Order: sequence, then C-alpha cells, then structure tokens
Amino acid sequence: MYDLYTAPTPNGRKITIALEELGLPYVLHALDLTKREQKDPAYLTLNPNGRIPTLIDRSAGAFAIFESGAILVYLAEKTKRLLPEEPRDRSVVLQWLFFQMAGIGPMQGQANVFHRYAPEKIPYAIERYQRETRRLYEVLDHRLEKVPYLGGSDYSIADIATYPWIRGHDWSGISIAGLDALADWLERIGQRPAVQIGMNIPPTAPQSADESVQRARTLLA
Repeated sequence: MYDLYTAPTPNGRKITIALEELGLPYVLHALDLTKREQKDPAYLTLNPNGRIPTLIDRSAGAFAIFESGAILVYLAEKTKRLLPEEPRDRSVVLQWLFFQMAGIGPMQGQANVFHRYAPEKIPYAIERYQRETRRLYEVLDHRLEKVPYLGGSDYSIADIATYPWIRGHDWSGISIAGLDALADWLERIGQRPAVQIGMNIPPTAPQSADESVQRARTLLA
C-alpha cells in the first residue's frame, strides 16, 4: 500500500497514471496548493522541497520518495515494469525521462507562468519560453517519427512522465500544428484506460480524496 500526496498538476498526474497502470493500491491525499498545504511543517518532513508529489511506501517502513521522476523509477524498479532491465534499453528510457524532467517541465512551466499567471505580461518572456518549449516538442516529434514510444518499441515511464505536460499544450499557448507524430502519440497515450483515470485524480474541482478516486474510475463505466 502507498500513500500519495498530490495535486492536479502535470507532475502529480504522472504518479496517478503510473499507479493505475501498475494496478497498485494507494491512499490519495489531495493537497490544496492555493492554501499552501505543501508548505505545512508536517509535509516538509516528507518532502523538504515543499512540492508535490510525494509517495510513501508503507511496505518499506513508510519510506518517502519525492520528485516525480524518482517516484516513477522507484515504482518501475520495484514492480519490474515500465522500465527495461537490459542496460542499453534502460538507458534510452531514462534519457527521455530526464529530457522531460530537465527540459519540457521547466520550460513549459515557465511558459505557463508568463502566459497565464504573471501579473504583468512580458512579451519577451512569453515568447522565449513558448519558443523553447515548441523546440523541445519538435525533438519529441522527430523521435516519434522513428519509434512508437519515447523509449522505443514499448510504453514506459518516459511516456507517462511526458504525456501530462504535452496534454496541456493549449493551456501553455503552444501549438502542436505540423507535429504529426507527436499528435498521434498524444492521441494513443490518451486512449489508455489508466491514463484516462490517472488524469482525473485528483480532479481540478475540490472533492474529498475518496470522491476523487471514485469519480475518475467511473468515467469509463
């Protein structure tokens, strides 16, 4: 059993998708970021960075893991799924996982800030981050012209990490026009039942944790 502390953000969605794909039981603890619950002293004992998500593995002595990429690797290694064991294949998946963590997440996150949230519209900043995010999308598109999934022939944690970010391209003001391979990948990943469930846990609208899980899992019924 796992405890997941999360919120409805791309980084949070990664872990609910992975848990649903792996069929692992978990208790959801939805944090309200607007109330800064992620900065609560008790939560900081689990995640010193005061961000989401955080996963607690009860079967390992309440072991806490923070950083979404680290959580994905931990779950994949523990279940021996979604991450190849062969060293070269494993390296390829990790390369694309880190590409998301170090590139798409930070760049698209800044695009979101300046495009949506900044009190002052700064055209240079908006253009700079949208342009760089689009460039990273083009790198993904070139990769997906050659292989069906980012890691190669099989679906992996690299796809899980990347999908929630690309899914939000409109929110970031970034077009995927002309990126046909990326658009096809986005559609295929979005059709996976575990992805459809995980993308709705927790929902954007406030609900109790139990209601969040139940609502998402009944979407496909």
